[in-house]
Amino acid sequence: MAEPKDASAATRAANHALLATLPPDDGADFERARRGFIDTLPNARIETPSGAVAWDLTPFAFEQAADCPDTVNPSLWRQARLNLNHGLFQVTDGVYQVRGFDISNITFIEGERGYVVIDPLTTAEPAAAALALMRKHRGDKPVTAVIYTHSHVDHYGGVMGVLSDADIAAGARIIAPEGFLIEAVSENVLLGNVMNRRATYMYGALLPRGPRGHVDAGLGKAVSLGQPSLVAPTESIAKTGTRLDIDGVEVVFQVTPGTEAPAEMNFFFPKLGALCMAENCTCHLHNLYTPRGAQVRDAKAWSFYIDEAIDLFAADTQVLFASHHWPRWGSCKAAAFLKKQRDLYKYIHDQTLRMANHGLTPLEIAEELTLPPTLASEWYTRGYYGTLNHNAKAVYQRYLGWFDGNPANLHKLPPVEAGRRYVDLAGGPDALLQKARAAFEAGDYRWVAEIVNHLVFADPQNAEARHLQADALEQMGYQAESGPWRGFYLTAAMELRNSRPPAVEPRQGAAGQIRALPAVKLLDSLSVRLNGTKAGDQTIAFNLAFADTGEAFAVNVENAVMHHAAGKAVGDAPTVKLSCATLVALVLAEVRLDQALADAKVSVEGDAQVFAKFLALMDRFDFWFEIVTP
Repeated sequence: MAEPKDASAATRAANHALLATLPPDDGADFERARRGFIDTLPNARIETPSGAVAWDLTPFAFEQAADCPDTVNPSLWRQARLNLNHGLFQVTDGVYQVRGFDISNITFIEGERGYVVIDPLTTAEPAAAALALMRKHRGDKPVTAVIYTHSHVDHYGGVMGVLSDADIAAGARIIAPEGFLIEAVSENVLLGNVMNRRATYMYGALLPRGPRGHVDAGLGKAVSLGQPSLVAPTESIAKTGTRLDIDGVEVVFQVTPGTEAPAEMNFFFPKLGALCMAENCTCHLHNLYTPRGAQVRDAKAWSFYIDEAIDLFAADTQVLFASHHWPRWGSCKAAAFLKKQRDLYKYIHDQTLRMANHGLTPLEIAEELTLPPTLASEWYTRGYYGTLNHNAKAVYQRYLGWFDGNPANLHKLPPVEAGRRYVDLAGGPDALLQKARAAFEAGDYRWVAEIVNHLVFADPQNAEARHLQADALEQMGYQAESGPWRGFYLTAAMELRNSRPPAVEPRQGAAGQIRALPAVKLLDSLSVRLNGTKAGDQTIAFNLAFADTGEAFAVNVENAVMHHAAGKAVGDAPTVKLSCATLVALVLAEVRLDQALADAKVSVEGDAQVFAKFLALMDRFDFWFEIVTP
């Protein structure tokens, strides 16, 4: 396997020059990140029941050094060292957090009978370890409720680590913002394959931990590798000002749709003076567009809801905590933090639209946009996760779409065809590489990446092109302040140097979330697997009865589109009876239909070939599709 290279002279110079532009560091963030520490696990190491590692900070021990390596942006290095703090922390009386057991935080509120859990991490094993640590120090009490702040998997996927099947059957309260389930399904299931593949780049999941690999995601260290799940909410919060008594604890909710997630909410604990800002205010500039792919977020609404939170809660807030990073104590400091976070998103919104109205394109706006001195002076406005560059493009896209108005960009050639023509225009592969190597020696890595990309797509077997492209992207990664940008650059470099052999069968990703879907959402997810080209002019109709839920649906394929209708039936059509789990297994080709029929896992009244034709139209997605090559 080809190894990463060292920082070039140009990268060393760029990272050194950045030091002079950073805000002064008074050590206050490091004090906040350590405040209230109670206990932790050695290196935060957590294993799955099979003995696999779900989480372990041992590989990040190199970050304990104060001196930043040449291969890491010094600002990102500081954030990485802050995110290295881990364990159980007391936030205030009755409020505790476990940080550093996943990319997100899990928060525990002490109720009258047990614990109210806020955001149970990405996977079950770290969530269970966090709960065990809480019980060790605060008593062996039950979990009486779970609150999901929003619809991203790192805030609900570990729910089965804090709840059991018996808890759920007994009616455990699970509280979420209105629209949570729809958005969780949309973002993590309908597009789960492509988002999760891109997430391997964004979070550096495939990179070795080290100064030349993954150091931090900005938002947190990394994403845990345990078992994710999804349990539907039992209660939804639809209106700001809603008050609930949750295990004797009063909570006042503020719904914030369209902010960091399409379904999200902040909330305040009046008797504790504690404000939870979910993921709407964390210690960095967040994403208005996430590079793994998602709906563009509404910067104007984001700013508005922070302003509303200031009006509703700031005067009474004694401590502000969030679903990532470390808290802030004191009403004045919390209010100052909220105000600059509010203005950060509104500034990006307003200035992008101002420049768009002058006729600047998204690429031009992204190059020109800088923060004013009052915002640039704070560490918590820096682009450790989102960046000014791609957030400006996101605002433009939200209002004006992907098209910049230049008709030359209206119907561009696809990458392979364009690549071939650019290579020909450059005078052939050797001439292009000669120019690219000169640009690399000059430290012009962005230009190298742009022109060599054409050759890689024109001829992905050209080893010299792949390796030069990798070298350029690697240096860009070493200079990146954003954890996700570093992850994208370095993962691309690794995959260009170490090509993955093609597979005969699709290499499917984990299907944990699709297995947990309610029946109607499961069928929604199947509609995007229907191969329209294969379906052609076929008409297929059958009735589907789920043996485990008792639900029934009419299913039909017509005009290469799948429809399903709950509680309806198609006359003179076969009826297929099976469980949701069996349907998933059939779609993923984990079991054959003839085998499932023989094992009585599927029964069909009528012609079973109708259902077989339907299954034949279901695509299986290859998780390891190529990103930096055709």
